[in-house]
Amino acid sequence: MSTWALTSRKIGAWRLALWCALCVLALFPVPAPAQAAQEVAILKSADIAAYNQAVTAFTEALGPSFKYSQYDLHGDAQEGRRLARKIRASEASLVLAVGLKAAIAAKLEVVDVPVVFCMVLDPARYDLKAPNLTGILLDIPTERHLGTVRQALPAVRRIGVLYDPGKSQSLIDEARQQARLQGFELIAKSVASDRDVAAAARALISQIDVLWLVPDSTVLSEDSLRFLLDLAMEHNVPSVGFSAEFVRSGALMALSVSYADTGRQAAQAARRLLNGEGADLLGHLQPPMQTRITLNARTVRFLGLTIPPEILRQSETVN
Repeated sequence: MSTWALTSRKIGAWRLALWCALCVLALFPVPAPAQAAQEVAILKSADIAAYNQAVTAFTEALGPSFKYSQYDLHGDAQEGRRLARKIRASEASLVLAVGLKAAIAAKLEVVDVPVVFCMVLDPARYDLKAPNLTGILLDIPTERHLGTVRQALPAVRRIGVLYDPGKSQSLIDEARQQARLQGFELIAKSVASDRDVAAAARALISQIDVLWLVPDSTVLSEDSLRFLLDLAMEHNVPSVGFSAEFVRSGALMALSVSYADTGRQAAQAARRLLNGEGADLLGHLQPPMQTRITLNARTVRFLGLTIPPEILRQSETVN
């Protein structure tokens, strides 16, 4: 056989093998390389139960398709800035900042990826605004809080509140407007220090139908909370607040945000941002989507109150 014929046979066999291989590839395509999971960095102010609840809810809601890296600054603001710089140098596509110190560190050091913060009281006080920043508020809008009081206690006319003007003046100014709209008279008494709380409360209690406890650190401490709740009960005045723990201590009612709900709402914001759909969130703070009403059944009975059925249906009741 000639050299030309042998060469032709080899070429034909090579073409046949190539055709067979292409057919196999068409029937059984080779999967494309898996895309690397996006990294989400979680920066916590401290290792405490409240923050951990929010983080657990966040990761469960966002799902397992992301790579999570957690950093704990253990309450140290300088360590927070160091960790935030480390996160900025990483491959993280988004940062969740949990707690005030973590949020401040992320704002100062992370400028080129979105940051979602949560578990921060009164973020406006700390100027937590930036073009790449959004946050989930713990503060329930005053309108919603007073509206719930109106639904639960329709006969109430005079709401009393203690506050430190240096910390809560803007809240009280807004509350005055909302109280008028809800048909309340707001009687607000200011205090300059925690030493003024007892005298101011005694002067206030006889003028009001309900005592409203607001998140003001001058007014509320472990000792002053117990004093205020006892004083209200002695005068048959229901007290309402912003924490279910107040209700377990004897307050009539609280409208609050759960830490887990806050984490889940942060996950919703994170998902939109990671999908490139959340530009409208950045530079703005998000009010809580879910609020919870807690009632103390023993206090209801002691004060001889009748709570409307619609509030009872929405409430968690404790004794």
